[in-house]
Amino acid sequence: MQSIRNVAIIAHVDHGKTTLVDEMLKAGKLFSDHQRPGELIMDSNDLERERGITILSKNASVIWNDHKINIIDTPGHSDFGGEVERVLNMADGVLLLVDAFEGPMPQTRFVLQKALSLGLKPIVVINKVDKPNCRPEEVQEQVFDLMFNLNASEDQLDFPTVYGSARDGWMSTDWKKKTSDISALMNAIIEYIPVPEERKGTPQMLITSLEYSPYVGRIAIGRMHRGTIKTGQDVAIVGRDGSVYKTRIKELNVFEGLGRKKTDLLPNGELGAIIGLDSFEIGDSICDAENPEPLDPIAIDEPTMSMLFTINNSPFFGKEGKFVTSRHIKERLDKELEKNLALRVEETEAADAWNVYGRGVLHLSVLIETMRREGYELQVGQPRVIIKEIAGEKHEPVEELTIDLPDEFSGRAIEMVTQRKGELLSMERKGERVVLDFHIPSRGIIGLRNNLMTATAGEAIMSHRFIEFQPWKGEIVKRQNGSLIAMESGTAFAYALDKLQDRGKFFIAPQEEVYMGQVIGENNREGDLTVNVTKSKKLTNMRASGSDDKVRLAPPIIFSLEEALEYIQGDEYVEVTPKAIRLRKILLQEHERKRVAKKS
Repeated sequence: MQSIRNVAIIAHVDHGKTTLVDEMLKAGKLFSDHQRPGELIMDSNDLERERGITILSKNASVIWNDHKINIIDTPGHSDFGGEVERVLNMADGVLLLVDAFEGPMPQTRFVLQKALSLGLKPIVVINKVDKPNCRPEEVQEQVFDLMFNLNASEDQLDFPTVYGSARDGWMSTDWKKKTSDISALMNAIIEYIPVPEERKGTPQMLITSLEYSPYVGRIAIGRMHRGTIKTGQDVAIVGRDGSVYKTRIKELNVFEGLGRKKTDLLPNGELGAIIGLDSFEIGDSICDAENPEPLDPIAIDEPTMSMLFTINNSPFFGKEGKFVTSRHIKERLDKELEKNLALRVEETEAADAWNVYGRGVLHLSVLIETMRREGYELQVGQPRVIIKEIAGEKHEPVEELTIDLPDEFSGRAIEMVTQRKGELLSMERKGERVVLDFHIPSRGIIGLRNNLMTATAGEAIMSHRFIEFQPWKGEIVKRQNGSLIAMESGTAFAYALDKLQDRGKFFIAPQEEVYMGQVIGENNREGDLTVNVTKSKKLTNMRASGSDDKVRLAPPIIFSLEEALEYIQGDEYVEVTPKAIRLRKILLQEHERKRVAKKS
């Protein structure tokens, strides 16, 4: 028991969590001298590597001075808060990572609040002290103030601080004294993170995570809260609703390095994986077969945003994807619900459409992107915030928004946020940059990032976290410009695009296939405009000066999935297939759109 430490690593996105985990794995000598493991070892799936963010929490373990340290790497985005909430149950302490220049950010506050409320002991790691203009002492004070504001206990406020640079592979108790390795941090974990409390009695374990293997099926992961369990032992699984299901454990694994190894006994306080349980959900308890005593299930915050998911019924359906029917999409959403705790799926009146609720546009777009890569085709409606009725009054989610940008753009940013019902709380200078803090309705954040990036020449860094539901703030100005819509199906020609360039900006390139009702560009004015981009040049044997000019086209605007979701209007869908992201009108026929417009 004395030799185990369970520690979760929490931080705001981009403060260096996964890089620090790399260094801890190297310090635990998991790799031979000839192996070159690369960077961001724990960000194992393609999406995480492309975006440079952690989406799923993961486990690993290292041995340091005869102590086993179980490391839990967590996501930094508050959109993936469901992941953080469930895995913190496995830890006894946390490493709170903070950037030595930026200091605590909104999502630092979010994850720290969860950890402190569970009574976990923090060690503060001030990372990136090699940055110019860094201010480690000030940041350490800010972290203390933040913990104090979050009602940390005296023991939690008496936290040790380690300084260093995870990228350069060193940590020290004094930021001015550079060392050659991260042993200062590893020793601090052994010294300050409490040993798991020894609890004797009947076994108790909360399932906080699950994995799937095509060979053995679903694998339950959790921490042994009380007692021990052995291979072949009969146990009872108690569900959230109190239902009891008896089963037998076929195999036990503990985490070793980046993988798992087989064991016959899972002791109290250890993290482990159980193979051979048939039906279980995250949040269920594994208890004694004769006298089951379940633990409290995991409390998860409510979702704040919803989107309509429906089958792809555009003229191009089934050309690129393997899974296109409503049954395929429903089964995939049900599978996601098993492990994505912050997600909710509701049936609608239509048999082939579902309302999917999540924490934010990023949370839902990662699900859509994953489905798309697996070969699914689907269409997604405009993101909508969840409106609650409290005491007979309409309430909507409000978020804390932080924008870090160069000084000369601050006026424009404040104007853009206040137009979207944002309230400026504070304005702080850090060198040549300014940090603005706002409270803004979640509705106001949809589509803000695109406009802000354009207005600040890509310099703005924006982050936000959900605070609470507040009374409805009134109408927010929506996108002013209308859409350019394809009049008929066919191939887009450069000749036609060239003649229409003064009408707006295009999202398609020449020789691209389009269909009637597809949104192919943004109109320069209000209102939608139907245009014919499939018109080719009529060939004749007459020659005239000026008729054979070279076509000069502006490059098309290419949307990422999140940008497309934030861009569309209420009467539009994003069509998502394995090879393309297209925008379209829900009603493809122009006369149908006109009829609906007259009625409204």
